[in-house]
Amino acid sequence: MKTCRLAVDIGASSGRVIAGTFDGNRYELSEVHRFENGAHVERGHLCWDVEGLVDNVISGLRAAGEAGWSPSSIAIDTWGCDFVLVDRCGERLGDCVSYRDARTKGMPELLDRAIGPDGLYARCGIQLQPFNTVYQLMALAREHPEQLRRAGRLLMVPDYLNYRLTEVMSNEYTNATTTSLVNARTCAWDLDVIDAAGLPRSLFGPLSLPGSRLGSLSPEVAREVGFDCAVILPATHDTGSAFLAAPVADEHAAILSSGTWSLVGRELAEPVTTEASRIANLTNEGGYQRRYRYLKNIMGLWMTQSVRRELADGNGVMPSFGELASQAAAAEGFSSVVDAEDRRFLAPTSMSEEIRRACAESGQRVPSTTGELLRCVDLSLAADYACSLDELGGLTGDAVTSLNIVGGGSQDQLLNQLTADACGLPVSVGPVEGTALGNLIVQLVAAGEIPDLAAARKAIRRSFDIKEVLPR
Repeated sequence: MKTCRLAVDIGASSGRVIAGTFDGNRYELSEVHRFENGAHVERGHLCWDVEGLVDNVISGLRAAGEAGWSPSSIAIDTWGCDFVLVDRCGERLGDCVSYRDARTKGMPELLDRAIGPDGLYARCGIQLQPFNTVYQLMALAREHPEQLRRAGRLLMVPDYLNYRLTEVMSNEYTNATTTSLVNARTCAWDLDVIDAAGLPRSLFGPLSLPGSRLGSLSPEVAREVGFDCAVILPATHDTGSAFLAAPVADEHAAILSSGTWSLVGRELAEPVTTEASRIANLTNEGGYQRRYRYLKNIMGLWMTQSVRRELADGNGVMPSFGELASQAAAAEGFSSVVDAEDRRFLAPTSMSEEIRRACAESGQRVPSTTGELLRCVDLSLAADYACSLDELGGLTGDAVTSLNIVGGGSQDQLLNQLTADACGLPVSVGPVEGTALGNLIVQLVAAGEIPDLAAARKAIRRSFDIKEVLPR
């Protein structure tokens, strides 16, 4: 049996279980299990199959053992904002509704009347997004008040998965900050905001930092997977894990986590909660060792993924991402762009038609081919990245000197080059498995196998092919 640490990384479209090792010099990553994920309509809302996620995590752990791995620890990361409630006996209440559901309409305005957008941002520092957990909870309180009356705890999605593995309830800090209910300076639940939103204080348990040991697998789960091991809290918000895997050279570098969402920002020692920052709609998400990820949340490759789904043939077969990238590269003369931060692209009936409408409304050339459509997406993302980096430099008073792109989207060579061109900065590309690697790094530091984050990042450049892209 080969000793490893398992990183369970679950995104909006898929999940993976990665076996990771570190020999003191280099990392090795091996995928042992992959599964599909997606939201579906349930009782009038777009929901996640959270019990299916539990089953897939357990299947992935079992697959690791069957493949000859002997895990010494595991850690889980997922997307942010979404949650489940459990009652006082630990049973789940209601559905796990997706952040793309429309149930929060009108909730931001309602909270504004209680605390004001400037007051909320000054306290919590989280950008206004209609799907922030605070708005989801307010919507739930109006639709299903009985659930809040019966609820014992709020658990974010990775918190719930950890609970199902260990029978231990915990609220991990980095994911909790995506709720817009955590004070950016005290790094604790903000009771004034919770009260203003009309939520029960009892839902919110103590926050645990990444690197904490949650416990071991429950006896039932250990029997099912064939082994027992420690369960560690990574940065359970996947962006928090992804940022750790960026091999930044200095404090002036910015990081782009490129996937379904594009998160472009910097690591800071203190949050920026000024009125100018609020108006620019930048966010201060909690990071590893209480760093802050000061960033802009951009629609990202969700746009490309949505177009790809619309191109499926009668058998449901979609073109590969490589095929789509080739078509975008061939549409070299096309130059129309849209605002990739516009909420119209959050969950349109047809992404392709929404992009065409946006081009028409702005008086630009409308994409007529798939290549033009996808090039429009790439150009739009690159333009938004450049604008966000300018905002970051202005609001921190410290200009960005380089950009590190990590995650699955870093494989899009055309987008990488367009990004370097738009930003006018040198771009480092990789590693692709950014989130899983960041998850693994926290486990290794917690175990004392790596002394600190700086050493962990140096080892990334020794372990992976980090490409450099210069602006043309």
